[in-house]
Amino acid sequence: MRHTPRRASLVTEESSEEAKPKIDTTVPQTARVWNYWLGGKDNYAVDRALGDEIAKAFPIIVDIARADRAFLNRAVRYLAGEAGVVQFLDIGTGLPTANNTHEVAQSVAPEARIVYVDYDPLVLVHARALLTSGPEGATDYIDADLRDPETILREAGRTLDFGKPVAVILSGILAHLPTVEQAQAVVRRLMGALAPGSHLVVCDGANTNPELNEVMKIWNESANPPYAMRTPEEIASYFDGLEFVEPGLTDVTAWRPDPGSGETRPLDNLGGVARKP
Repeated sequence: MRHTPRRASLVTEESSEEAKPKIDTTVPQTARVWNYWLGGKDNYAVDRALGDEIAKAFPIIVDIARADRAFLNRAVRYLAGEAGVVQFLDIGTGLPTANNTHEVAQSVAPEARIVYVDYDPLVLVHARALLTSGPEGATDYIDADLRDPETILREAGRTLDFGKPVAVILSGILAHLPTVEQAQAVVRRLMGALAPGSHLVVCDGANTNPELNEVMKIWNESANPPYAMRTPEEIASYFDGLEFVEPGLTDVTAWRPDPGSGETRPLDNLGGVARKP
């Protein structure tokens, strides 16, 4: 089953027409730079230039990008398998690459239903072509802003049954909200609408590495949107009221690593999965 992506309103102070994001090839954009670091081809020269500048100053940034994706894949496999969750709301999905959420989930549970949310116009173009479902499940795409959880919930409810557990994925996106209070409020609203047994998956960079903090200054001077590094305690606060799945909030490389994957090493990116009681 395949659904057609829908456009939802954005929360801005501009008029709706002016607020609609457009593809700008002159300013580096998060999803495209991340796509470049992951080995994708959906990026422009300006994205590659910034990606190379950051990687030169902080070479493990590429390792961080790939470790984040690997963490997400392991979390989705756990949820669709051991936890028995077959509904996923992936917000800030980014450009499709290999092992997207629906591919991982449906490889474990073919009946899984996935809703992707993003508001980057280039992501929308690729979502139409690539984010397709297996015949037993469903995928959908919502063009919406994280700052508008009401629209996200309303539109996602067309594909997902909120009377049953849903896994909300917020990978590398909460740091794009200017304050931790805004991020906490969005998480509370999303999780508050979901049934017991739902899960939250979060992955974000911690401000525990001075070198990485300096590199993010380069990012915030050049790219859109900016990224706010936060303390481990602030990241942990997103999970307030939820029950952590072992091993709790930890470096992404240390969250249930695959057997034989080699030694874990800290990358100052934290990831965690927690259950709504």
